[in-house]
Amino acid sequence: MKLAQTFGKNVRRVRLEKGMTIEGLANEVSLSYSYVGEMQRGKRNPTLKVVERIAKALGVSAVELLRE
Repeated sequence: MKLAQTFGKNVRRVRLEKGMTIEGLANEVSLSYSYVGEMQRGKRNPTLKVVERIAKALGVSAVELLRE
């Protein structure tokens, strides 16, 4: 599995565990709803800054989101 897909799956999993919507996460990290949705499907390659912002918003480490 590609890293972008792994990251996207992990973001979705953690986001749902936290009871957060895509829109809620997007607002929290100042990204568009469509960008977050595409990222979760592995269609976008986020920068390291975006990875860090998402990890912080979800309350997990960036490594956790990148791990298979």
